[in-house]
Amino acid sequence: MSFLNQYFKLSEHGSTVRTEVVAGVTTFLTMAYIIFVNPAILGDAGVPKDAVFVATCLAAALGTLIMGLYANYPIGMAPGMGLNAYFAYAVVLGMGVPWQSALGAVFISGCLFIIVSLFKVREYIVNGIPHSLRVAITVGLGLFLALIAMKSAGLVVANPDTLVRVGDMHNPHTIMAIFGFLLIVTLDRLQVPGALLIGIVSVTVMSFFFGGNTFHGFMSLPPSISPTLFHLDLQGAWHMGLFNVVLVFFLVELFDATGTLMGVASRAGLLVNGRMERLNKALLADSCAIVAGSVLGTSSTTAYLESAAGVQAGGRTGMTALVVALLFLAALFFAPIAGVVPAYATAPALLFVACLMLRDFIDIDWSDTTESVPAAITALVIPFTYSIAHGIAFGFITYAGLKLLTGQARQVKPVVWIIAIVFLIKYSYVA
Repeated sequence: MSFLNQYFKLSEHGSTVRTEVVAGVTTFLTMAYIIFVNPAILGDAGVPKDAVFVATCLAAALGTLIMGLYANYPIGMAPGMGLNAYFAYAVVLGMGVPWQSALGAVFISGCLFIIVSLFKVREYIVNGIPHSLRVAITVGLGLFLALIAMKSAGLVVANPDTLVRVGDMHNPHTIMAIFGFLLIVTLDRLQVPGALLIGIVSVTVMSFFFGGNTFHGFMSLPPSISPTLFHLDLQGAWHMGLFNVVLVFFLVELFDATGTLMGVASRAGLLVNGRMERLNKALLADSCAIVAGSVLGTSSTTAYLESAAGVQAGGRTGMTALVVALLFLAALFFAPIAGVVPAYATAPALLFVACLMLRDFIDIDWSDTTESVPAAITALVIPFTYSIAHGIAFGFITYAGLKLLTGQARQVKPVVWIIAIVFLIKYSYVA
């Protein structure tokens, strides 16, 4: 105990071993849904689900372990929501890119993230991109997730005349998904830890009675990770014109990680003069986890906002993260449970996360149309084109163009001009 106290500086942070353990369990319960959701999403893109399950647990454990032992922050990490959907539905299914090449793109974005963290370029990039576009990307991701969730739940189906229409409201799968969503929202409002996980498990249990699901047991040895381990294709990522994909992964990872880290640290009272003392260490942990996750066979790993639940329970040091990492490793032995979770059971969790992501739009300055219109364009284009890349591209081009046309070009930072010009060239010369 004295070693733990000394290593994690528990007394200095006003915490105890017991408090950190409880906080770690709380954080794990709030983010354990990714164990079920990530294999389901990447599985739709043809990535072997059992191997993704193992990769998800290992990437989460490794990233969280680095965050705890190296950066000493009570922050859990796992494959990020939104980016996994972009990986599966936009890049692999939408663009026809092999999932191995998509993993290569994730690897390259992680390496770029390491470089900007090591050379402290992150602050220049983040500060150079307007707040309105950063918020819009998050909101657009939320809308993208919402569309995917409603499709998985059967609430939205394709229609040749109107593109989409409402699904069969008498379908038991759809009814169970709606019930699961209402349950999650209710439990979250009542501040019940693990609301998303409870919702997923509840719908899964119901699926055995009303959805024709079959049970395959609770525990087993972990499945083989060999179908995805080291299967990333770097050469394919370079030669398939995936620059815009890498750029999207990189930008979203950068904004998501920085915003989440700052938000959780602020709630934990770990900011000094409004800054994180060990932000670069935390970002290095994040970027190393992205690289490791791509090698293991999963989409981008990032810091989880759900870590705030553990902070609320008293977590203040990396020991909280250590507990989360150990629990993700223990989860490896529950693969049979993950294998029976249907898509309509994870859809409510996706939709709830999407709803939470939309609240950031309140931070937009709606009185300035040169700020609000590019933000709205970004957020709308993402779901309507089924592509985060196109949303970001249209947003940056619109922002730079409107500032130029209204005589405010000097307000635009160089990084915005660079990204806007790169996307313009891509649209002009690439079919």
